[in-house]
Amino acid sequence: MTTSTLDTSARTPVKGWLAVLAVTLGIFSLVTTEILPIGLLTPIGADFRISAGTAGLTMTMPGFLAAIAAPFVTVSAGRVDRRILLCGLMVVLALADVLAATAQAYWAVLVSRVLVGLVIGAFWAIGSGLAARLVGPGRAGTATAVIFSAVPLGSVFGVPAGTLIGELLGWRAAFAVMAVFTLGVLAALALLLPPLPSARATRLDVLREMTRLRVTRLGLLVTVLVVLAHFGTYTYITPLLRQVTQVSPELITVFLLVYGTAGIVGNFAAGAAIARDLRLTFLTAAGLIGVATLALPFAGGSDVGALVLLVVWGLAYGAVPVCSGTWFAQAAPHAPEAASVLFTSSFQATLSAGALLGGFVVDAVSVSAVMIAGGVLALVAVGVLSRARSA
Repeated sequence: MTTSTLDTSARTPVKGWLAVLAVTLGIFSLVTTEILPIGLLTPIGADFRISAGTAGLTMTMPGFLAAIAAPFVTVSAGRVDRRILLCGLMVVLALADVLAATAQAYWAVLVSRVLVGLVIGAFWAIGSGLAARLVGPGRAGTATAVIFSAVPLGSVFGVPAGTLIGELLGWRAAFAVMAVFTLGVLAALALLLPPLPSARATRLDVLREMTRLRVTRLGLLVTVLVVLAHFGTYTYITPLLRQVTQVSPELITVFLLVYGTAGIVGNFAAGAAIARDLRLTFLTAAGLIGVATLALPFAGGSDVGALVLLVVWGLAYGAVPVCSGTWFAQAAPHAPEAASVLFTSSFQATLSAGALLGGFVVDAVSVSAVMIAGGVLALVAVGVLSRARSA
């Protein structure tokens, strides 16, 4: 009898989907906390008297640590019940939010981001691969799309709401609200998740074996290029909207909301498209990100132009996590947790690298220059996938 059967045989479909919802809320909390500084970079920088690029470290710290934490925590956890582990990680995330909200120096904010990174790496690696165990293999595809919808939902509700709270009550209040929300998620996980014993501990040799596969290396390369392009640019979308589009602070929340809504549509559209052609779906998403970011410095000078391009960008990026996660899962169907670890590490490391490199470009050149650089990288990913298809 398989682990999935053991997990779902005594559970009703309703209980299974409620557990999926709890995991989705957990990842929503992670994603929102991780990218919350995007809408708060300006007030954070002003509070601590630092540049936009330096404030961007709040985006780079979590990702790099998440990339390390994903394999380290998962391997170290061995056969520890995954339900207990996920609940413990939510406690640490709530503490990190409290630390950020009460920080009196910028180093304290960075410490809080270190904790966020440790939680993200472990929770993503475990939670993103639980669909089959919670609802059964037959409904795993839909459940996976629901779990990954937390990524664009974080942009739709989390970042705009955090930006609005920051404008009204200060950026610290946004992190305080996230601390309260995270405690609610902790309660949901404790109540709704079934016991999740690890039937097979993830080992480093399994991860090494995966990286030797050609299909895995291709997935890694494309993921690196696309995520680098996206976060190297999206991290600095608020400065672009203020400087190029000249949007008022109040309207930036609306623009981010439009972007995030498009991301939700893109997430579920990708779930359907992947069943027909995963490679083409990934290629299309990368191409649209490239076009949108390249065009923003030129066509984003008007509100309408910027909104249209943000919709295109949101639709495209909403597909990226699903495409990347599915790619690694298909490369290693015998080791789903190891596939999740590889996806999480590559995604998070590149997220941080994009935000870091983007900050250098913004400080050295301009916010428009970083958009152009990101667009070029996304189009390089299109070329890589196109060449692989014809090879």
